[in-house]
Amino acid sequence: MPYDQDSGVELFAFDWVPSIARGYVRDLRARWAMEEAGIPYRPNLISVADKPEDYASHQPFLQVPALVDGDICVFESGAILLHLGRKSETLMPRDPAGIAATESWLFAALNSIEQYSLELFFIHVVFADQEWARLRQPSCHDFLKRRLTLLSDGLAGRDYFAGPFTVADIVMATVLRDIDRHLPLADFPKLGAYLERCLARPAFKRALNAQMADFTGKQPEGFPA
Repeated sequence: MPYDQDSGVELFAFDWVPSIARGYVRDLRARWAMEEAGIPYRPNLISVADKPEDYASHQPFLQVPALVDGDICVFESGAILLHLGRKSETLMPRDPAGIAATESWLFAALNSIEQYSLELFFIHVVFADQEWARLRQPSCHDFLKRRLTLLSDGLAGRDYFAGPFTVADIVMATVLRDIDRHLPLADFPKLGAYLERCLARPAFKRALNAQMADFTGKQPEGFPA
């Protein structure tokens, strides 16, 4: 396991989140990448409610993850994965075409899929008891299904989006895993098989176990369990 308390790579993550978020917080993406590449890191666990005074210097929006690699600080999970991809050929090819494909599919996951999939969480969980959310659900599902159809076509018979497994697949798989909680991928067998293939990787399982094991902090007052 890449946990190493002497590592120069420091990953900021929460020490507690509500049960519905456990296993889905975005530091999972960085953990997965470092597990794949064997990059040692040390977690710096912070409170979701009482963040360090200087944390904004690492993450302006006070979210996680943030990563400090020596004198380099990176925030936003996509940027962190690109940084890690540049450190390891395991995570991103070195030829120009492979780099372009990896970067394109990583941004596609964030911009063309995830930004729309986030609405699922709001209408199914946060505002599930409100009438407007129930009314919005069919059109939200229809739009996302059209996106998923195009995404399935884009996989084009490959095991992974850029050819070999890359950081793009870490983002895409975590996005699809989020979607599958609220809009099952049964109608998209290629994407379902792709997700199953990604989540079967030993590095994902180690990353998930590591995140879950770090949720040891006390529940902040006023936060739902």
